[in-house]
Amino acid sequence: MRLILRITGTLLLALALILIILDGTRSLGANQLILTPFAAVWELVHAQSLAAVRAFLQSRLFGPLLETGVEALIGLPGWVVLGLPGVLLAWAGRSRRTRLFIRQDGL
Repeated sequence: MRLILRITGTLLLALALILIILDGTRSLGANQLILTPFAAVWELVHAQSLAAVRAFLQSRLFGPLLETGVEALIGLPGWVVLGLPGVLLAWAGRSRRTRLFIRQDGL
């Protein structure tokens, strides 16, 4: 289970790193800070699923409340939305035992 958490966390961190590099290069090219929202990234990857999620939220009882929360979440920069769960999953999958290191002069 820890291996799956670590691999998933590492993949999310890699995607977050790619997105922060893209935002950084766009910011350097435009001479101003540019942060791409997660909704724009999601729309580029698969626009139909974003529309399906929005339609699903509108059809539920607590739809307006959930829709507000989801819209706030996908309005954040993409590297934040992917990086934070990546860090948490990688931390949850870490090895819990302490390692003892032997000094070289002790050999």
